Amino acid sequence: MMSDHRQDQYFNLIDQLLKCPNGQEPEVLDSQPELLDAGLVKSLMQVATMMAHQDHQDAAKFLIFIARQLSKELGLYPQVSPES
Repeated sequence: MMSDHRQDQYFNLIDQLLKCPNGQEPEVLDSQPELLDAGLVKSLMQVATMMAHQDHQDAAKFLIFIARQLSKELGLYPQVSPES
């Protein structure tokens, strides 16, 4: 079970990502490497879903993009190789 404190840290980081100047996202993420894990990806998707419901499509798309990049970097989704 994820602690509330950890969840707060994720949401805080997501908030920073949404507010930072365009292109600064890697620096924001690199500043808190201990938060870059599956929990953050899950939180990104939660916030993206919430934003989409509130009609903030651009923010939602942005967060989903970050979540995808992150899960690739973390190797959370195994690359599907064609059956040989």
